[in-house]
Amino acid sequence: MKKEIFKWGKYLLVILPFAFACNQTEQSKQEPAINTAYMDTTINPGDDFYRYVNGTWMASNPIPDDKTRYGAFDELIEKNREKLKSLINDAMNDKNAPKGSNKQKIGDFYASGMDSVKRNEEGIKELQPYFDKISQLSTKEDVIKMAAELQAYGITPFFYIYASPDEKNSSMVIANMWQAGLGLPNRDYYVKKDERSETIRKDYLQHIQNIYKLLDKTDKEAKQLADKIMNIETKMAEFSFTNLENRDPQATYNKMSVADLQKEASGFDWELFLSSLSNVQIDSINIAQVKFTKGLGELFANTSVDNWKDFLNWKLINQSAPYLSDDFVTENFNFYAKSLLGQQKMKPRWKSVQNTVSSELGEAIGQIYVEKYFPPEAKQKITELVANLKKALKIRINNLQWMSDDTKKAALEKLAAINVKVGYPDKWRDYSGLEITRNSFVKNLMASNKFNFEYMINKIGKPVDKDEWGMTPQTVNAYYSPNRNEIVFPAAILQPPFFNVNADDAVNYGAIGVVIGHETTHGFDDQGRQYDKDGNLNDWWTEEDAKKYEEQTGKLVNQYNGFMAIDSMHVDGELTLGENIADFGGLTIALEAFKINMKEKGIDPNEKIDGFTPIQRFFLSYATIWRQNIRDKELKNRLENDVHSPGEYRVNGALFNVPEFYEVFNIKETDKLYRTPEQRPVIW
Repeated sequence: MKKEIFKWGKYLLVILPFAFACNQTEQSKQEPAINTAYMDTTINPGDDFYRYVNGTWMASNPIPDDKTRYGAFDELIEKNREKLKSLINDAMNDKNAPKGSNKQKIGDFYASGMDSVKRNEEGIKELQPYFDKISQLSTKEDVIKMAAELQAYGITPFFYIYASPDEKNSSMVIANMWQAGLGLPNRDYYVKKDERSETIRKDYLQHIQNIYKLLDKTDKEAKQLADKIMNIETKMAEFSFTNLENRDPQATYNKMSVADLQKEASGFDWELFLSSLSNVQIDSINIAQVKFTKGLGELFANTSVDNWKDFLNWKLINQSAPYLSDDFVTENFNFYAKSLLGQQKMKPRWKSVQNTVSSELGEAIGQIYVEKYFPPEAKQKITELVANLKKALKIRINNLQWMSDDTKKAALEKLAAINVKVGYPDKWRDYSGLEITRNSFVKNLMASNKFNFEYMINKIGKPVDKDEWGMTPQTVNAYYSPNRNEIVFPAAILQPPFFNVNADDAVNYGAIGVVIGHETTHGFDDQGRQYDKDGNLNDWWTEEDAKKYEEQTGKLVNQYNGFMAIDSMHVDGELTLGENIADFGGLTIALEAFKINMKEKGIDPNEKIDGFTPIQRFFLSYATIWRQNIRDKELKNRLENDVHSPGEYRVNGALFNVPEFYEVFNIKETDKLYRTPEQRPVIW
């Protein structure tokens, strides 16, 4: 039962590979800010800086069976999970928590998920009423109304409906539609003819059959249903956008009235769907992929009601499977984790239940988390650091040789307008309208999905709430929203290895400093630069400057296209361009800010810690945060779906464009990763 996408601008979120967090005091004392024992100094830094910094750690930290990758932050996640577990267990065991309080809801939701006996006894009981309703559908109109009902519970048979700022009027919230309906990660898995794709399709067909057998279908019935589902999804894939096409903010902005949508994509009654969705009046909507809605309209018109009933049944059971009895959970794991990503063992139940509860009751848990684990002084220090990074970017913009004065002026106005949020929201979300009990995990999940959907959908047609957050405080992550022109740093990211109060400045600037720079320069990457200071999709560049910018970013595309990651699969330089620009930009301005910091504090540039100068430690710190081991299947999946480059190339890709890096590590022309000055872009 997947949650609705809540898009904060053109980025879902700027994803970093970690999830939960805790306080930093113990870890920062136990381990050096940079542990040189993890380095492999037999490797030449100019040949492979990633392994020079992380080689010994990689060799001594195999991937646990219940993970598809394992890195510095996965180590932190496991420690953090235990801290978060204590908060949730405390809520679960508090017999005096007032009914209706956040603590009662957190504890009861978690308890319902942990009750394996009841979950296994329940099976699909809570879904049966919806299967019964689907079985009684007799017309296309019935199918549409049923799809709308499922949408509100987090089941997305055709598309995602969500509320977000209008990309050309960022002060108002509008309805948006984004393609969905595929059981595989994206369209390419259905249309590519290579051996790997064909194997995945075969495994997916078997997965569909296995699920239907759990629903007491015969082998013959299960195969017939699997073929039918695969046929529909393949047709949907053929008119779906590629991941690369979805990165174009101009192509995915197509605001129109519902009446015009009906004309554009006849065959599907859009007005009926939207009116059945909620009591919110939706007169206009942004259609992210017009090709998809047109194709869906034709497919819907030309496919029988019986086939759509089977399709709705499949979406309901497949998207709910991770939350049902053990047989469904195991089958879901066997395909989506083991077969697709190479994970060998399921996570313990408490971890998966914790993830669900923290997602569904995000700010309720976040409020407790902040009270116990967030040091108030961290907010002030990070706010100051952000200000330093913005000053550094201002200097870089003013000194750019390729940018004209007119574009510089607009860029500086946008930079000055970037809003900064640190730690946690100023006001907490109200969960009083949500009822949670210990009786049924699935029922709780459906109730919270419906509650969260209604909360989201009721924003449509209203002014944007500038105080709202798109992440919970307990999330180790950060993001930039182009619609809101804001950067956000939840409390949980403000800890080692990102931010360490006991570390030297070089380490913090190389870690959290680069993250701040990364998020800030997202406002000026190939997507973010198309939004003005107010968050509106508006071209503020001169034609000549835009061309010069693309000449520089084109160098990044070529560089990353050249990285052979595994077998014959390369990094996709176009798909990952925005993140690669942000990595390079983050390094550039964080280094500039650190140089200013060194000068202001009188830090000796030649003074060494563990044999390394401050600038060297800056680069070591950056490389450290991306260390990981990753399974082959997971790597291949990410190469096709992730807009971020693999950790290895976030290090070996970005650093070898920074002139100071060549100087302090004595990178020579004969080194494998050496790039000539002409090959290195100058963006900021």
